Amino acid sequence: MRITQIRRLRKPELNNLCLLLTTFCLPFFAIAGIAQDDGRVSATWQVVKYDITGSLPQADTDRNLTAKAKLDLRNVSARPASTITLRIAQNAEISAVTVNGSAAEFTKGEEKVGTGALQRLTVRVAPVPSGGAVTTTVNYKLHVKENSGLSAVSPSGSQFLPLSYWYPTPNSWYFARGADYAPVRITVNAPGQSIVSSGTETAGAFEQKLGGQPFFISGAWDTVTANGISVLPPKGAKPEEQKVANDLALFASEAKTFVSGILGPAPDVPIRLVSVRRAGGFTSGATILIDDSVFRRGRLDSQTAMSIADAIAKVWLGTSVTLTGDGSGVIREGLSKYIATQFLESKFGKDIAEIERQRQRVAYASVSRRDAPLTVVSPLDDYYYAEVANKGAMAWRILARKIGTDEFNKGIRSATQDGTVSLAEVRTQFPAEKDLLDHLFDQVTETNLLAGLPQLAGSNTRVALRNTGPIDVTVNVSVTTANGERLSAPTTIRAKSFGEVTFKTSKVTRVEIDPDKLYPQTDYSDDVAPREAIESDLLLAVKRLLDKQEFANAETTARTVLRDAPRFDDVRVLLARSLLALGRTADAEREFRAILDEKLPSSRSIAWANVGLADIALRNSQPSQAVGFAVKAIEADGEYGASLAARGIRNRISNTSASDETVRAFFTAFDRAAVANRKAELEAMAVPGEVGQFVGGLSGQVAEWKTALQHVDRIDANNVWAEGTLTIRLLNREVETGTAVYRLTRAGGGWKLSSVDIFEVR
Repeated sequence: MRITQIRRLRKPELNNLCLLLTTFCLPFFAIAGIAQDDGRVSATWQVVKYDITGSLPQADTDRNLTAKAKLDLRNVSARPASTITLRIAQNAEISAVTVNGSAAEFTKGEEKVGTGALQRLTVRVAPVPSGGAVTTTVNYKLHVKENSGLSAVSPSGSQFLPLSYWYPTPNSWYFARGADYAPVRITVNAPGQSIVSSGTETAGAFEQKLGGQPFFISGAWDTVTANGISVLPPKGAKPEEQKVANDLALFASEAKTFVSGILGPAPDVPIRLVSVRRAGGFTSGATILIDDSVFRRGRLDSQTAMSIADAIAKVWLGTSVTLTGDGSGVIREGLSKYIATQFLESKFGKDIAEIERQRQRVAYASVSRRDAPLTVVSPLDDYYYAEVANKGAMAWRILARKIGTDEFNKGIRSATQDGTVSLAEVRTQFPAEKDLLDHLFDQVTETNLLAGLPQLAGSNTRVALRNTGPIDVTVNVSVTTANGERLSAPTTIRAKSFGEVTFKTSKVTRVEIDPDKLYPQTDYSDDVAPREAIESDLLLAVKRLLDKQEFANAETTARTVLRDAPRFDDVRVLLARSLLALGRTADAEREFRAILDEKLPSSRSIAWANVGLADIALRNSQPSQAVGFAVKAIEADGEYGASLAARGIRNRISNTSASDETVRAFFTAFDRAAVANRKAELEAMAVPGEVGQFVGGLSGQVAEWKTALQHVDRIDANNVWAEGTLTIRLLNREVETGTAVYRLTRAGGGWKLSSVDIFEVR
């Protein structure tokens, strides 16, 4: 890391700086030495191919994945190498290592990574010359104590994603230049389950011939194939869920066509959209994980649309095109997000894309005062994804806007046509914009654009402007007059200087600098004069008022936001909820229905809109309609609060609708075991690796535990939500009552507890 770059880090970064310096001094990145061209450490080994075979356990009590990983490696350093260093999770038990087919001795050590640690394997080998190859095989067993989105072993479905460190690899996931991406072959034996990974499936093995990271998931799915895209909804998908699967396939196909127009012909790789309970949004090698609740919502939501479009762009960026060098995340995360947003604009219109860009700005604004240069930030930093994806997307948009979309696309295609690209190579495609790109990629954000109050000057209005950043900016300045007319004028404001723009009108009531919000800033709230909010996050400004039950103020602020962003459905939901709280049910109903009529609402908006309509139907003495809306809100699973509110409305209408006697019998047995404090029996009623803390916390603590089952809601063929009223008393505590919602999974011929989704017992 260059000293000049270190000095740009702000005071809040000093602690991270110490950690980074320590990290770079450790043998963390398989260091060969210092690269002479840029003064940075470089990798020694590069993975040419992964070949991993594994077996999931046959018994529920076995929590181990048994695996054998074969790595073809190449010495990419300038010197001979006599040591291979691999990283893997600490819970991996290594039984053997071979090098070129011969047994090899190895040593193990711990390698600190932020607040966690990895296991480091060091293997001595005969010197391998620069450019030479070696094959290393590692036999190991990986123990999973508790299931998570990164690693899980379960009779209902297992998954192992790259950030669980479930396979050995030489280079750190936390290197600024990125982790190891290479062709992958995966074969997993999973008794009673289907396996999904990336690439082409042949006889149970998945082979990804393009660049990727090893991962797999197991479970039970239906398959819907449309437009050359495979979608795997949960097993037993209803007709309406299969329709959503078809819609997702069509959307992904359209995104593929759009990206082809920018990056060239589509890679020959199968695209799969797979429903999962956890880790929705993960993508690698054209396999995209989708939260299973998407299929129950009946339509595409904004987060899922953006996730799919972004993942389709990554089929090129990082899969068929290998990304190398410092700042590769700006391409993998930032350029893919920029392209995905452009696709949303082409399909749904500019106003919908602007809402997505608003979300990106807010995500970046939360870290903008403590970021690092895009060329040096790494996944070790907690702000990595918020920065590289969102500020990165803004940087590419600025460049494309300045030189023109056609020239931008041409430059990107030129840089990627040989199948390998680095950020440095992309930058050489735009030599005339060197100063701009140096600022965007090599410096932290210091820019803040400010608009002054409009000042009358005869029949004209003057507006003072300020630019605190280190580069000149060319932006539009827009004003709104007393009669609602909007005027706009372009202007350039010099670096760290002031500017002024004059409008030929004396009736200006509002001013905004950079209404297109092109430039990354440290603060967006002072772009408007008179100032309308103190936060860059306008959604938060409305939400705070709603939470404080200042409903009239929440309405006023929401309408101000919607005046300039009428498609901002998350704010419209807050407006509708405020109107409902004020007793204006007709106005609230109109807003809730407008949300459901939106082209691309968020999952949270879908859920709360149905809650609102359920509440209104109940007030209008329409119980059957109210239950229908409440069930839709529950199925949407968009937000904890919305799900809880929907269940409350349903319970006011129908105290119970649970007719599944097998679920009722489960809770009769669970209550009995809890009161008897039979820990082993309780553990046997839970899915191994799930709810361990919940079940363990009951042991020896329960004096009374009674579940009055109220509702059972189907999730898919093997999962249900069970809602009940709990009456409990723990030792040395008073009696407590409230609502609990459990997720039950069918396993071993009966139901088992797999999660506690709501627990409002007080």
